[in-house]
Amino acid sequence: MRAAEILRVALEEILAEEGFAWPEKTVIETPKDVRFGDLSVNTAMLLAKEAKVSPRQLAQTFARKLRERCPVVEKAEAAGPGFCNVTFSGAFWQNTVRDIEAAGPRYGASDAGRGSRVLLEYVSANPTGPLHIGHGRGAAVGDSLVRLLRKTGHEVAAEYYINDAGRQMDLLGLSVWLAARELAGRDAVRPEEYYRGAYITDIARGMLAAEPGLVALPEAEGVDCCRLRAGQAILEGIKEDLRQFRVEFDRWFSESSLLESGAVKAAFEALTAAGHTFSHEGAFWFATERLGDDKNRVLRKSDGSLTYFATDIAYHHDKYQRGHTRLIDVWGADHHGYAPRIRAAVAAMGQPAETFDVVLIQLVNLLRDGKPVSMSTRAGTFVTLAEVMEEVGVDAARFMFLSRKSDSPLDFDLELVKKRSLENPVYYVQYAHARVRAVLRRAAEQGFVLPDVVGQNSLKDLDTPEDMVLLRKAAAFEDTLVYSSRNLAPHYVSVYMMELAGLLHSYYARHQVILADDEPRALARLALLRAVGQVVNNGLDVLGVSAPESM
Repeated sequence: MRAAEILRVALEEILAEEGFAWPEKTVIETPKDVRFGDLSVNTAMLLAKEAKVSPRQLAQTFARKLRERCPVVEKAEAAGPGFCNVTFSGAFWQNTVRDIEAAGPRYGASDAGRGSRVLLEYVSANPTGPLHIGHGRGAAVGDSLVRLLRKTGHEVAAEYYINDAGRQMDLLGLSVWLAARELAGRDAVRPEEYYRGAYITDIARGMLAAEPGLVALPEAEGVDCCRLRAGQAILEGIKEDLRQFRVEFDRWFSESSLLESGAVKAAFEALTAAGHTFSHEGAFWFATERLGDDKNRVLRKSDGSLTYFATDIAYHHDKYQRGHTRLIDVWGADHHGYAPRIRAAVAAMGQPAETFDVVLIQLVNLLRDGKPVSMSTRAGTFVTLAEVMEEVGVDAARFMFLSRKSDSPLDFDLELVKKRSLENPVYYVQYAHARVRAVLRRAAEQGFVLPDVVGQNSLKDLDTPEDMVLLRKAAAFEDTLVYSSRNLAPHYVSVYMMELAGLLHSYYARHQVILADDEPRALARLALLRAVGQVVNNGLDVLGVSAPESM
């Protein structure tokens, strides 16, 4: 059981005996200064007025009762204006090794999200060009969120929304059609706003090779053929890039199928039944002003065509109709203002607004030779995700994408992430795992036999301050995963991994592990390193990064 949970349960029992309810604003946190204990809680300050005593006096009462009823509490005392600081025994922290050994790959998992049926939709790039580095960041964040939420007990389905209907697909068809005409020596002028780049020409060349008579077709028929085949070819490329990037989806949802299934009509009916629609000048409107929007929004134009907002509303309505109780969308930061509109639509259709969340992905500033690389899908000057994977590898790309908060811009230093040195963040963390495995192999060669499960008494030699710091950090893994999942922020896991790796590297530099003249202490330290290595492995798995045995 985690330290914070032990403290919470014990305090709840004490408060019940004293006739107090658990205060909603109770905060259990780790003090910044280790001198103030392992955990600090503010409960006394919240209840002092009700108890009609000073906060410090109430904190002293809580501290005394914690010492009396919790064998694992070594020290509990009142501090400051009324905090209660708690220090757990060395044996309690040493037992973290046994907890990790018992759970193995499951260490850190919890049921914090039990009962939540989540649909997480991410990437969803238009099939009009290859995935670029910005899509890569969204893919890494989305996939790691899926892993993180599943690790914390949520039931999660991952979905890619294929935008295969609308003007952008028509534009793709026209772009490929004109490129094919150029290749065939026919008159063709590609306007500036059309999609350009080598990939458009490559698709056109492939289509001509398969069907030489393509450019002889009537323009409308030729454009339609190019739109369909180009979209399919690009989508297959997207799927392959994502597979290489270790990203998998449970479902690829087509916008076209949404239109064909009657889902748009169902969403319109739900909005109308709730009194949130009206007709005006031949158009069908969503009355969003009354829901806080700056103006009402058109859903179906007077010519009968649907707006993007209409199909997006229908798509989210369909998600709820499929039984999901929470929706999470991963969008580019330019969609920031769009999120409140979808949330308003969710509420208007009878779903709690808080069941819809958006994770925003800021731009990636890619540097090459100190100069920014511009990216434009239509101009064809962008750097693809496939190129980045080929240059720096999947591990480095994923870890760097997850190294900062997703809604903050990210500078991606290609030269840094290719370095095999401890200044490279992903190498720094992966080397921690490889170092542990190397030490264990060397110890085995020297005759140190470490059992699969170490007895509690065998861990008593983990008694230095550095042992305690490393044990406390390893024990915080589950809390880190829960906090990250609640905040939909996998970068907290990356930060934790960097900190844990740093502590392990420092420990190894300060303490000799394989002690020929002190086998009990050597075995205890080997058990500690093996446990920390397991945590590193588990954390890297959440990030979708490999844990190498050697480097």
